[in-house]
Amino acid sequence: MYPTDLTVAAVVEHDNKYLLVEERAMGRRVFSQPGGHIEAGESPEQAAVRETLEETGCTVECQDLIGVYLWIHPQTRQQFLRLVYAATFFGCDESLPLDDGILSRRWMTQQDLIDRRSVLRSPAVLRCVQDYEAGKRQSDALLAGMLPLQQNVHRILASADLV
Repeated sequence: MYPTDLTVAAVVEHDNKYLLVEERAMGRRVFSQPGGHIEAGESPEQAAVRETLEETGCTVECQDLIGVYLWIHPQTRQQFLRLVYAATFFGCDESLPLDDGILSRRWMTQQDLIDRRSVLRSPAVLRCVQDYEAGKRQSDALLAGMLPLQQNVHRILASADLV
């Protein structure tokens, strides 16, 4: 059994479209929100802001926690635990290189995501946008007392929505 992969992501809306990355994962081209792993000494919000900048060249600021999502890969059974934040968009610097593995930055509507469901990195990509649009937000208290998060994954798992 693999350890649970703890990641963060940002839902960034601008002009009724959502910021996504096109990347290679699991041997295919997929779309996902910008995000990744939390580095030592970083808060989840700081990680989401950093990952968004590295993967898209876009500057954002995290607002509310939308939710915590658990996805289990159907073939490998690897567990992915994802903390997803609503983020305010400030702009993109076209001159910045995108992270290794990122093919492009894309803006898509929710309908675009529904139409491309088969090429989303996981079902969590669409689910967190739907939750964002429905106004779902979690209290910051959800993660209070769970720092460092990497050592409290079991407690975070207990509050996750299965997707």
